[in-house]
Amino acid sequence: MCMANKKPSRTRTNMAEDRTSMANERTFSSWMGTGLGAIGVAIGMKAVFGVFEPTWAAKAIASIFFIIAILIFYQARQQACKTVNRLRETDFEAKSGKSFMVLAVLMSIAAVGTGAILWSL
Repeated sequence: MCMANKKPSRTRTNMAEDRTSMANERTFSSWMGTGLGAIGVAIGMKAVFGVFEPTWAAKAIASIFFIIAILIFYQARQQACKTVNRLRETDFEAKSGKSFMVLAVLMSIAAVGTGAILWSL
């Protein structure tokens, strides 16, 4: 077996860390999409508001979906930051967890705002 073709173990480790970082970003993005899906269901409840009595019941159910979305955003941020922190234990230069936090907070604010608009209708 020719040893010249083997990559040094450090190179393989660096590539594995890169793949882990990218997988973390994809997973975070997927969870953000799932949260947006929950918001979409809540907005879809608006169609029920007009024909369902009492309307507060439909709004309450829609609010549960907003809460679910916010919990998804929070959990996605927690898991992404946990992975980034584990990568920092090596000499990998992972990007800051602040970007995950900022996006999760903004998405949560948007969910609360959308919920407030739906309740005011």
